[in-house]
Amino acid sequence: MNKIDNKVINFRLAIIGLGYVGLPLALAFSKKFPTIGYDINRDRISDLRNQNDTTLELSKDELNDANTLKFTSDVSEISNSNIYIITVPTPINIHKQPDLSPLVSASRMIGKVLSKGDLVIYESTVYPGATEEICIPELERISGLKYNIDFFAGYSPERINPGDKKHRLTDIVKVTSGSNAEVAQVVDELYTAIIDAGTFKASSIRVAEAAKVIENTQRDVNIALVNELAMIFSKLNLDTSEVLEAAQTKWNFMPFKPGLVGGHCIGVDPYYLTHKAQEVGYHPEIILAGRRLNDNMPNFVASQIIKQMVQKRVPFEGSKILILGLTFKENCPDLRNTKVIDLIEELRAYQIDVDVCDPWACRSEAKSLYEIDLVNLTTKNKYDAIIISVGHDQFKKFGITALRNLGKPHLTIYDLKETFSKDEVDLRF
Repeated sequence: MNKIDNKVINFRLAIIGLGYVGLPLALAFSKKFPTIGYDINRDRISDLRNQNDTTLELSKDELNDANTLKFTSDVSEISNSNIYIITVPTPINIHKQPDLSPLVSASRMIGKVLSKGDLVIYESTVYPGATEEICIPELERISGLKYNIDFFAGYSPERINPGDKKHRLTDIVKVTSGSNAEVAQVVDELYTAIIDAGTFKASSIRVAEAAKVIENTQRDVNIALVNELAMIFSKLNLDTSEVLEAAQTKWNFMPFKPGLVGGHCIGVDPYYLTHKAQEVGYHPEIILAGRRLNDNMPNFVASQIIKQMVQKRVPFEGSKILILGLTFKENCPDLRNTKVIDLIEELRAYQIDVDVCDPWACRSEAKSLYEIDLVNLTTKNKYDAIIISVGHDQFKKFGITALRNLGKPHLTIYDLKETFSKDEVDLRF
């Protein structure tokens, strides 16, 4: 393996998957090494060639400056690479089991172009052991090459936070690992070339995989705790936000907030860890309990808004509710695994007519993924209730007065994101 130093080296990179993770990675590496960005989605490639990133992770100017970065959906154009970095999604299926099919497909594709001496690095979140138990055998089978003899592997888990313009790729410490000590050093030096915050070299691929999967599992469990506290405090007629504010005056109190837990990380990664745990004969208690609790939050929110409407003597059946926000988090267009859709479906089960407004979401994607036609905030005196489910800046700027004008005189506003003060809304967590 070549080592990275200040001399000219012959690394040629191919980044496989140009979503929220792969695209910023490809841009960063293209400033240091010859880099090709590959994606199976031809429309995505066409957009990127026209300096248009629908994920909004990179600006038009950033893409315009990436004149050394080539985009393609043609596998033959990456066949001359010697480092392949795979950043494809790792979702769960309807049974909440890991769906490794994108990762397997990518591995098979790379296997067709893999040559002796090549290095394959995985960034996709998996359970400990998946890289060497699932992916490497596919590379060997398709290529006919032998692992750690003819080709090598590394794992460096992604830490991209979609929509976060403060903590970007180069500003976040990168965990690295390799299939042997020499490879681990090469992988670490490779990422050191682009990561300003530095790297952490794990002792093995399995350690790096485990480190990644527990990052979001820890957050999931802690959010589950405050979600349960919110349910308890609602029965005690206590404002959860006020209780948390008081508790946070202690220096070591962890500032988690209740909410809908969706997205492609926190709402997914724990199932990868629990899957592996059960495979080796251990049944996780706390992690799965947290997952069940967080998955039940849309039902809790629906029950709270209906209870409030009943108290105001507003019949909920046939009523009109506006949901503000469909994406899984604020100021981000990502609709993957959003729990807002579960809230919408729960309300519709009560024969409630639901409108959804989201200035960040792609209208065509909302329609194709969830059969939702997004609306604008124009019609006054229309709604019986408004639920602020995602804290987009636009909603705060719109203002509470304008929001109340959208509703009928008996309007109930349920603010899940502390967009407005307690006195300006009817319900908060």
